[in-house]
Amino acid sequence: MADILKATGPKLAILAGGGTLPARIATAVLGQGREVFVVAFHGHTDPETVAGFPHLWSRFGAAGSILRRLHEEGVGEVVLAGPVKRPSFTELMPDWRTARFLARVGTRALGDDGLLRAVVREVEEDGFRVVGLHELLKELLTTPGPVGRLVPDADAERDIARAVEVALALGALDVGQGAVVQQGIVLAVEAIEGTDAMLDRCAGLSRPGPGGVLVKVKKPKQDRRIDLPTMGVTTVEKAAAAGLRGIAVEAGGSLLVDRAAVAETADRLGLFVTGIESPQ
Repeated sequence: MADILKATGPKLAILAGGGTLPARIATAVLGQGREVFVVAFHGHTDPETVAGFPHLWSRFGAAGSILRRLHEEGVGEVVLAGPVKRPSFTELMPDWRTARFLARVGTRALGDDGLLRAVVREVEEDGFRVVGLHELLKELLTTPGPVGRLVPDADAERDIARAVEVALALGALDVGQGAVVQQGIVLAVEAIEGTDAMLDRCAGLSRPGPGGVLVKVKKPKQDRRIDLPTMGVTTVEKAAAAGLRGIAVEAGGSLLVDRAAVAETADRLGLFVTGIESPQ
């Protein structure tokens, strides 16, 4: 795989959420000559993700046994990959290590970024180095400019600017990373439901005239190792189904999964996809 930054390195543990990213990373790491170990979570990780890779199935609340197993496996680095739905306390069923962690982080667990930063600190305090997806697969980082053939016009640029403003305000509250704006009107903002569900909501909210735009930017002061805004073919398809005319994502601060497929899908569906300079 092109643009891999490291040829060798310590054994990597992948804390795998949904989607194809965890398996993509595992394949790339093996191609570097490194060892890999996948931690899959019941109800969140796709079963095909772990096929052919050394792995452990677990629940979120079993932090103690997960960290113990990573030490047994000789893991040196950890990466968080793929979306997850935050479990309720009942679903979590915390062990003593997780319960102690939740008691310590307190209200910081109310926001996604605060919770993930606390998770990173916990993992690092146990002796592991947490790395970012962009450190392992440089090719995933969004670059400035159009991804396909289409580009935003002046009206779309104004909607992009408005959506950036809204998304940054949302991110400052540690709520979400995305917003949809049409003709200056905010149609939707992203919260715990995620981008796809937000776009599903937009389908019945569009106004007559030129379609809206989706913007995704990282949160202010966000740790780039965790939860960078991510988009792929599904995002483009959902945006088209919602009647949008384009997508803008932060260049250098977001991940674009399968750029060629995104470009082809966007061109076929008549949407622009573009990387915008970091507004932060």
